[in-house]
Amino acid sequence: MVLGLWILLLPELFWKWPWVSHLPPYNEHLLRDFGGASVALAVVLCSAVAAMERRLVITALVAYLVSSVAHLLFHAQHLEPLSAASGAGFMALLGVAVLLPAALLWLATDKAAFREPEPAGRPVL
Repeated sequence: MVLGLWILLLPELFWKWPWVSHLPPYNEHLLRDFGGASVALAVVLCSAVAAMERRLVITALVAYLVSSVAHLLFHAQHLEPLSAASGAGFMALLGVAVLLPAALLWLATDKAAFREPEPAGRPVL
């Protein structure tokens, strides 16, 4: 959430970060949209943690995993401007952002760790 807020509120400062500034030209609109989407995803992840309802946890983790894989694949193809050490560190960081939700999804297959959803008067989707 912190990274998303940083991008949303201070996109120019985020753009000056060495791992970001080597990308295509600065685009405030794109960065603010990405920051807002990152904050929205963080809200869903925090809701999943608070509720610990299995379907919500799995949905939130799959959404984060899709985002993380796309992010990793883009940056894996755009490492040229970085030093070897910086590129390796960046890929390791992005790799953790893929492995963590994947591992948590695997753990989410254990139904005992979750609360059963409250019965409601309307059908559950």
